[in-house]
Amino acid sequence: MKFFVDTADIAEIKDLASTGLLDGVTTNPSLVAKSGAKNFIALIEEICGVVDGPVSAEVAATDYPTMLKEGQRLAKIAKNVAVKVPLTPDGLKVCKVLSDDGTMVNVTLCFSAAQAILAAKAGATFVSPFVGRLDDIGQDGLNLISEIVEIYNQYPAIETEVLVASVRNPVHLVESAKMGAHVATIPPAVIRQLYSHPLTEKGLATFVSDWAKTGQSILDAA
Repeated sequence: MKFFVDTADIAEIKDLASTGLLDGVTTNPSLVAKSGAKNFIALIEEICGVVDGPVSAEVAATDYPTMLKEGQRLAKIAKNVAVKVPLTPDGLKVCKVLSDDGTMVNVTLCFSAAQAILAAKAGATFVSPFVGRLDDIGQDGLNLISEIVEIYNQYPAIETEVLVASVRNPVHLVESAKMGAHVATIPPAVIRQLYSHPLTEKGLATFVSDWAKTGQSILDAA
C-alpha cells in the first residue's frame, strides 16, 4: 500500500518525506486554508519539489469550463501534480479531458461504489472514498472500500487506484490494506500513531536501562 500524507503543511511534509515513508501528498482547499499559505500555486510547486510521487491539488470551481481551466493550470505546475476534481457530472467531464491528455486525476468526495464505477469509467488515476465521514453518519466506511476493491478487481482493464481518504485512525489504514486498497492518504498525526505500541516502548526502555548498566559506549569503543 502506498502512503500519501493528507496535509498542506510544508514543514510536516518535509519531515515525513525524510523518513522515506511518503509516496505522495494530498491537499484540499480546507487544508490549504489551514496552512496559511498566501500563494496556492507556489505552495503546490514547493510540495512537488519535496515529494517525487503524486501531489493532489484541487480545483476551486464547480462548473465544467472553469474547472477545466483550473485543472489545466494546475497540471502545468509539475509533472507529478494530480488534479483533484469532485465526483460530480462536471467533475467527471473534466476528469475525462485531463486523463485523455495524460494528466493524473484524483476524483474526490466518493461515498458510494456506484460513484467509484463512474470515476473509473471517466479514466481517473485515483478515486478517493471517504471512510471517516461515512462513519460519522453511522455508515460503515470500510465496507465501501471493500465494495470498490471487489468491483475493480473484477475488471483488469480498470487502472484507477483506490485511495482511502478521511482516515481517522490506524484501524482504518490496516483494514483497508487487508482489503487490497492501493493507497491511503493519512493525516500526519495518524501516521505517527502507526509507530506506537506500548510493548515497543517498554522493550526499548529495558534495553536502554540494561545497556547503561554495562558502562560501555559504542562510539567510544576502540
